[in-house]
Amino acid sequence: MANNQNGRHTIILLQNSPSRATRTFMDYDSIGQAIDGICGLYERKLKEINPSLRNLSYDIADLYNFIDGLTDLSAMVYENSMNAYMPYDRQWIKHKAFHHLKKLASGGR
Repeated sequence: MANNQNGRHTIILLQNSPSRATRTFMDYDSIGQAIDGICGLYERKLKEINPSLRNLSYDIADLYNFIDGLTDLSAMVYENSMNAYMPYDRQWIKHKAFHHLKKLASGGR
């Protein structure tokens, strides 16, 4: 599973606001799980804003706005061939989110 993109340990580094106290990280066993984690953060924020809504829906532009609204967001993905973590920026995360959600929407995993 060394070359399987979805089996690569991924660390998401994020900062919600300009306050350095909001810096945190989340780690996942795969890129797909990391993207699910970012979507989960957004969905929790939507539920906080709209507590009475039973069903939340959003499109990719809404998710992009959430991602762009974070003070900082990046990913560190383990690369087996280098035995090191490679850094990726928010544009890469948005690209991965688009393809991940497109795949989920088509019923594939």
